[in-house]
Amino acid sequence: MCSLEKRGNIFLLTLTGDDQHRLNPNLISSTLSALSQAKAQSTRGSVLITLAEGKFFSNGFDLGWAQSAGSKQGAEERLQHMVESLKPVVAALLSLPMPTIAAVTGHAAAAGLVLALSHDYVIMRRDRGVLYMPEVDIGLTLPDYFVALFRGKIGSTSARRDLFLRGSKMKGDEAEKRGIVEAAHDGEREVREASVRMAEDLGKRKWEGEVYAEIRKGLYPELCAILGLGTKVFASPRL
Repeated sequence: MCSLEKRGNIFLLTLTGDDQHRLNPNLISSTLSALSQAKAQSTRGSVLITLAEGKFFSNGFDLGWAQSAGSKQGAEERLQHMVESLKPVVAALLSLPMPTIAAVTGHAAAAGLVLALSHDYVIMRRDRGVLYMPEVDIGLTLPDYFVALFRGKIGSTSARRDLFLRGSKMKGDEAEKRGIVEAAHDGEREVREASVRMAEDLGKRKWEGEVYAEIRKGLYPELCAILGLGTKVFASPRL
């Protein structure tokens, strides 16, 4: 599950427990609820940091839950249910009226990497944890919104190729060098401290949240079209 805590202008969304934070219907629903709460309580200067306890940020969809359906058709239906259930979480992060930071202190794989990259900034641990898209290794194709997200978030075609078509496991330094994450730091404490510093700096700007969200959505038209997110035009009173 997850928890949401507000410290000043900073919301801390934490994936709790020391498990792999597999994205099953319960965790997806809990995360979406926390994002809704953050949106409802947002003000100028709000910032969201998402972090996780334990050695995983998130190891993707709960394939064990899917396979426990007891049949191939049942497993496929459960997997598709998770694919569809995660879409509103990605949409909520894209339309959240505040800057967002993923503090990745452990492994982020498959849908877990999608969750991380749905944030505006990703700060990663260099001494432990990898970014990994295992679909080519386990025989799964990618949902359309996964592809659109990665195309919008990762500018390097070679980085996308290595993640998707080679199943490369990227550590922090390589991910930073290839522009996938904002920065890599030596340990869990350093990642969290860097995330809070960034959140504090962003919060000082006190941007209008709805304007920020609309500009963000405009950067990813392909993804927003798939997610069914429209855009609005706001006239700032500062003009």
